Formats: sequence, structure tokens, C-alpha cells
Amino acid sequence: MEWGCGVRELATAIDLLSAEDPSDVPRGQLAEQLIELHWQMARLQAQIARRTYVRAPGA
Repeated sequence: MEWGCGVRELATAIDLLSAEDPSDVPRGQLAEQLIELHWQMARLQAQIARRTYVRAPGA
């Protein structure tokens, strides 16, 4: 996953969730969407960590 692609995917997921009225979404579907959003955020955090990892001198 490209850096920009990950950010775009996360932004799209957040936009989709924010456009919906939670009371109109069945609880099961809402839970699935929130879980997917959680995993997208976790993947983005892992990608950020890999890209910003600093190695100790001489390692």
C-alpha cells in the first residue's frame, strides 16, 4: 500500500461513516464498518512506523 493510498483509503472510510446517520444503519453493519475503519487505521499506523523507524548507530 502506498503512503498516499493508505491516507486516501482512511479518509474515504471516515467520510463514508460521517455521511451516514448511525441511527439509520443496522447495528451489525455499523459494527462491521467500525471494525474495518479500525483495521485501516492500524495498517496506516504500521506503515508510518515502518517508514519512520530509526536504527541505532552501528546497528
